[in-house]
Amino acid sequence: MHASIKTVAFRGIETIPVDVQVHIANGLPSMAIVGLADKAVAESRERVRAALGSIGLALPPKRIAINLAPADVVKEGAHFDLPIALGLLVAMGAVPADSVAGEMVLGELSLHGGIESVSGALPAALAAVANGLDLICPASCGSEAAWASDLSITAAPDLMSLLNHLRGHQMLPPPRPELLPPSGPAPDMQDLKGQETARRVLEIAATGAHNLLMIGPPGAGKSMLAARLPGLLPPLTPQEALEVTMLHSVAGQLPEGGLVQSRPYRDPHHSASMPALVGGGARARPGEISLAHGGVLFLDELAEFTKPVLDALRQPLETGHVVIARANHHVSYPARFQLVAAMNPCRCGYLGDPARACSKAPACGRTYSARISGPMLDRFDLIIEVPEVDGKLLLKGTPGETSQQVASRVKLARDFACQHVLDEADALPLDAGAGNRQDVPVSQIDEDARKLLELAIDRQSLSARGFNRVLRVARTIANLDGSPKVARRHLAEALAYRAMPLLA
Repeated sequence: MHASIKTVAFRGIETIPVDVQVHIANGLPSMAIVGLADKAVAESRERVRAALGSIGLALPPKRIAINLAPADVVKEGAHFDLPIALGLLVAMGAVPADSVAGEMVLGELSLHGGIESVSGALPAALAAVANGLDLICPASCGSEAAWASDLSITAAPDLMSLLNHLRGHQMLPPPRPELLPPSGPAPDMQDLKGQETARRVLEIAATGAHNLLMIGPPGAGKSMLAARLPGLLPPLTPQEALEVTMLHSVAGQLPEGGLVQSRPYRDPHHSASMPALVGGGARARPGEISLAHGGVLFLDELAEFTKPVLDALRQPLETGHVVIARANHHVSYPARFQLVAAMNPCRCGYLGDPARACSKAPACGRTYSARISGPMLDRFDLIIEVPEVDGKLLLKGTPGETSQQVASRVKLARDFACQHVLDEADALPLDAGAGNRQDVPVSQIDEDARKLLELAIDRQSLSARGFNRVLRVARTIANLDGSPKVARRHLAEALAYRAMPLLA
């Protein structure tokens, strides 16, 4: 007795077709799973046996062999439970073979016969569409998988319902695509008091997707500023939403299913390891930089991160993706994110304040800032000082601008760039991460700005990367100003944000 069920294995957000081949023959009762199955797949024997028993079925007292082909690809995850169970049922004659012939199957089985949520439903659904198959998945993953077009989906809550559906005794309703509900109200710029320069820089960063470093004493509002940046960014495009959802699905970050509709905001602790931040581990899972794809990665207490972890960010910041190479894995994840970081000027946090600075100032500031390498600092387009807010200002009830007001200006600037700037062949695209890497055409810089730039190259010792980043910031400021040309005032402001306060 033979049966074959189609499913997938995951390599990053990409999928590899897998055939679950079931063979039942005479011999001593046993069940063996072969084909480079990991611990979770090997344990599916007990889950499948218990799930079948819960619906009144027992495995035949024969020799059962289950091969996961191709045999040289590592199979990981509990989503192989349901295809194994269906393969056994087809081989036993309990389910018609033609009812699952054109189906891709994935799902985890509970001991009482329920079909539990699994990671990677959306990538599997897209793979099913590409291979001309339909999909059988858990009911909790149906709203996520339904975003794949031209696909018939059977989303079953339990094994008995699925069997009745396949036998024609019951009709399971097709799932509907749903959006992931927002986690809560977004922080608003109106909550901030003072910090006019930081507000302006945050608006520039949102308009041009620039990397930002804020330096200031404890309690100045650096974390509050960073948390409000996603609210200034435009909504995710449909393509970005699919990519972000696939990444979070593979990482197991979508327990409720649905499409991600808001830009990610990730703020890992400074004790995060390199695999946690960049990606890796036993299964080469996506790290924080990939989970921040299309959104913002905030690194608070930047100087407290270890040097190897920070320097590992340099390449993804330039390329927009990260390749995790291991002995048994070679996985690529997208990582186009906007980096925002905050740090104190020194370990005590009050460098430059005569009343509170420690006795080691200013040497302590140089030692503390030396934790961050020069090439890493060169990746920041905007470096500003965030001073402490006067306590009297906090007592005033005058509200500032709301995030909606600032976001409207950001949208106008981006629309202006699309209409008057981006029609040139070499112009700057306004997306986060590696998309924000092309040079500003010389034709967009007026003569006065060019003279100032020549002077700044000598005074600030700009690298080629720093040169291009200054021009990109100046181009963004010109977009906010509604100017098709980069004027001297735009470049002067960009150069002011390129200086490194308290780090010299």
